[in-house]
Amino acid sequence: MTALDPGRDGVPAGGGRGPGLPEPALKAAWAAVVWGLPAVVILAPLAAFLVYAFWYTDGPQVVRDFTLRNFVTFVENDSYTRVFLKTLGLAVQVMLVNLALGYAVAYQLWRMPARWRYTLVLALAVPLLMSYIIKIYAMRGVLGTNGIINATLVFLGVIEEPLGVFLFNLTAVRITLSVVLLPFMALPIFVALEKIPATLLQASDDLGATRWQTFRNVVLPLSLPGATIGAMFTFVLAVGDFLAPELVGGVQGFTYGRLVFSQFGMAFNWPFGAALSVVLLGVALVVIVVAARAGSPKWQRP
Repeated sequence: MTALDPGRDGVPAGGGRGPGLPEPALKAAWAAVVWGLPAVVILAPLAAFLVYAFWYTDGPQVVRDFTLRNFVTFVENDSYTRVFLKTLGLAVQVMLVNLALGYAVAYQLWRMPARWRYTLVLALAVPLLMSYIIKIYAMRGVLGTNGIINATLVFLGVIEEPLGVFLFNLTAVRITLSVVLLPFMALPIFVALEKIPATLLQASDDLGATRWQTFRNVVLPLSLPGATIGAMFTFVLAVGDFLAPELVGGVQGFTYGRLVFSQFGMAFNWPFGAALSVVLLGVALVVIVVAARAGSPKWQRP
């Protein structure tokens, strides 16, 4: 019987694979697609973009000589460093506000009956499917002089006429980012809470622990990885955002993201804009590493 002759079950005697590439070749081809495609589509353009950070401009021309002058300019120019530090502070404030709000929302969803819980979680995730620009313009409608906040305050008699303090300043940017980025904080915390075994809560209750003691000693430590991930997402997205400051920040709400955008869109100084982006990338990587180490089980209190 030859290799192509059918056996007793009608399967070729060669093992049933038939003609084609051997299994090691198929695995190699698949690995090349899985790892090669992201490298070509993402890493290669990013690397080429980062190279710009070490070039400089001479008038309208880009000089392709390796130099650190862009980074030196950033460090020595007080206006750039002030905007950078102000944006870091803004991102920390948004992160802390969302940490408190997001944990409260996630905890309340987790304690709700199952028939309502996942419906409300889906409602919380729906804004992530909407266009970012639409959400920003919706916030402009809320914060504007004729928006919901001013209309409510006038209706309640708190103020006599609409206030302009809720729009085109850093406060407007802070409120907008807190609202828009809230799902990125609440959802990871909710997932972490969902992973807590019910037996642990029952054991804590059987041992006579109060509800606060159970939360402090069981729920909070086990939900910290989700809170860490949510804080990382919120901080990284807030520190690099330029669209919200552009649309609701005005002159007073100028942030680092707008500074980077201005180098590409108005100044046409791509090398300096790339250098500013590298600084932002460095901050994001540091935050990601710290969050990964903080969320690692070996760094958590037993």
